[in-house]
Amino acid sequence: MTGRRRLSSPRPYKLLTSVAAGALLVSGCGVLPGASGGSREPVTVMTWAPDTTGADAVNMAGMPAMARTYARWINEKGGIDGHELRVLTCNEQDTAAGASKCARRAADENVAAVVGSYSRYGRAFLAPLEAAGIPYIGGYGASADEFTSYLSYPVNGGQPALVAGNGEQLAAGCERVSLVRPDSLVGDSMPGLLDTSLSRSDRPASYDISAAEGATSYDAEAAEALDKAGDGCVTAVLGKGTETFFDSFRRLAPKGGEVRISSVLGSVGQSLVNRTGGPNSPFEGALVTGWYPESDDPRWNEMREVIRKYAFGDNRIDPSDTGVQTTWIAYTALKAVVEAMDRPDIAAGGISVSLNRGTEVDTGGLTPVLRWRFQDMVGTAAYGRIVNGRVTFQVVRGGRITAEKKGFVDVTETLVNARPSG
Repeated sequence: MTGRRRLSSPRPYKLLTSVAAGALLVSGCGVLPGASGGSREPVTVMTWAPDTTGADAVNMAGMPAMARTYARWINEKGGIDGHELRVLTCNEQDTAAGASKCARRAADENVAAVVGSYSRYGRAFLAPLEAAGIPYIGGYGASADEFTSYLSYPVNGGQPALVAGNGEQLAAGCERVSLVRPDSLVGDSMPGLLDTSLSRSDRPASYDISAAEGATSYDAEAAEALDKAGDGCVTAVLGKGTETFFDSFRRLAPKGGEVRISSVLGSVGQSLVNRTGGPNSPFEGALVTGWYPESDDPRWNEMREVIRKYAFGDNRIDPSDTGVQTTWIAYTALKAVVEAMDRPDIAAGGISVSLNRGTEVDTGGLTPVLRWRFQDMVGTAAYGRIVNGRVTFQVVRGGRITAEKKGFVDVTETLVNARPSG
């Protein structure tokens, strides 16, 4: 079974019927390829993300598509430790109501975990999951609540780690930094993270410029950022609005100016660079902070091969997209924990217990080895559940986002010591 364990055992004839029916559902021939005669029950999980076309909404349709692609691949190999992987998907619609609806559906479906998902509305979805005892594995990190809930098992450090890393990346070559960020609670945390990293290299605090989310023009903010930075650097972390900001910035920046631009993956990605001119993009030379190795790194080869063979040309799945990459890593974590449990049935509570006791997840170098024991966590009030405080430094060269510095940079100390803004 896939959720909480039944309190009573079915009668023998019912058990025989359900096993036979389940075997027929799996393959049509009686058993899952490579499985041990259908003796292990399927594992049902859910992946959600917004699939919207609204001007101000986020679209992460590639994440559920990647989850289904992963399931096709792993089931052809015999499932996870003999368990068929069944993936339910839900359109979170980039709304609190949508997030809550998906979480309630996960509880109603008795899923074993929610895996590799995206939502900005942590309070809306985590309460239903916690009430049902369902772990949230490998969320994108778009909600601060993912880093405090006891049933959340993040695979990256979310936006806090990116902003902290961006400060360290900029400190190497920027005398002054202008930070353009959302006028929101999430945005309010960014200056403290960025400035803590800058101060470690004896750089002055950034100029903090808040901006409305979803604006159609950022001319005023771009002018202020240019004026304050001088010949330094301008970094913008505005999500979808980042492209709009740098469009305003490009029109105002003097030709041949010395100001360098920067952002974080998720606000700037390879698809944006491609769309804005590739090698001739205004982002050429931009510094970019990410969670994982650059998308051309050989460590992504297995994921790329799975997409090539099992996505059936689904153009929603972009292997360079951080959402797709996060879903792949999250399902790698699910695979590790199910194999470590080595049980005929996998329940939500068992997954949480196994993770809490220190199941290790080796992602093939895409992240450090992950564990979610108490001693593995950052442990601060704001980021208590982060176990991976490492980021990568990248740069746009020849129209490609590539490594500026090999390996990971650990920003855990910044996450622990970041001072509040203001």
